[in-house]
Amino acid sequence: MWVLYILKCENGSLYTGITNNLERRFKEHQIGKGGHYTSANRPIEIVYTEKHKTKSKALKREVEIKKWKRDKKLTLPYSKKSEAKPQI
Repeated sequence: MWVLYILKCENGSLYTGITNNLERRFKEHQIGKGGHYTSANRPIEIVYTEKHKTKSKALKREVEIKKWKRDKKLTLPYSKKSEAKPQI
């Protein structure tokens, strides 16, 4: 199972990614080892998740969401697919 996730960072920005282990990946981001962007802009919470059966499907959805403007991304935590508690 693959998970698409959106993180809220300390500076208020949103970061979108995928993983097959959300807990581990979030911890990596928090300690600065989860990617270049989040090493400079530490995440403070997971605001949205979606489960996908394959990595390919998760990657396609990630690419789709990364093209969206912030306002559209902010509507996701209120959709039926969200498994995270929205706190933006």
